[in-house]
Amino acid sequence: MQNRIYPLSGCGGKTIKETVDGITTYEWTITDTGIGMSREYQEHIFEPFSQESEDARSTQQGIGLGMAIVKGLIEKMGGTIEVKSEEGIGSTFIIRIPFKLAPAPDTVKKTAAQMDISGLNLLLVEDNELNAEIAETLLFDEGANLTVAEDGLQAVRMFQEKPEGYFDAILMDIMMPVMDGITATKTIRSLKHPDAETIPIIAMTANAFREDKEKCLAAGMNAHLAKPIKIENIKRILCEYCV
Repeated sequence: MQNRIYPLSGCGGKTIKETVDGITTYEWTITDTGIGMSREYQEHIFEPFSQESEDARSTQQGIGLGMAIVKGLIEKMGGTIEVKSEEGIGSTFIIRIPFKLAPAPDTVKKTAAQMDISGLNLLLVEDNELNAEIAETLLFDEGANLTVAEDGLQAVRMFQEKPEGYFDAILMDIMMPVMDGITATKTIRSLKHPDAETIPIIAMTANAFREDKEKCLAAGMNAHLAKPIKIENIKRILCEYCV
């Protein structure tokens, strides 16, 4: 926070701060070497329309609202203002305003280096041999272990045969022969397998329209990734649901 003090003749100031329980209180001290004010007037300086008697010492004109407005604004921010003054010596104003510290930056979003999927056991459901090979290479390079199913029915059988906790997630294509990804997902969710309701199922499909995503989520999938797949996106989703 940058604090600016606009000096008048003989005016100086300083700023300090103190932090307690997440609240930082800034204190500004502004001092001048002006004509000062009487002890009696100091008790009324923040009252609307108040002015010390005019004499030859001052040519300042006003209706006496300035200090009342300042005090009102400071108090709206939960702060305080006080004044100390001596006639012929000058005045000192002390302003204190508390500020609530902003929360720490969101740490949910991880950098690529922090998104570690090594050791995850994944079931990749993909009928296109080239697409499967590319996905295998990318995921193997990241340390993940893959089991590949060529269609939805084969994926259902593989999942059903494995014990609880064997697969960490399923990467599901949508358009496949024998059984498509939507039907396979609904079938897996209906099984009596211990992981049927909780295993993350992530759609990986060329169908990237909004209605396609909504259809995948309605079928029981957790997330939707549009092809061509980028390894950073796969890692981000897997880390969100598995790590």
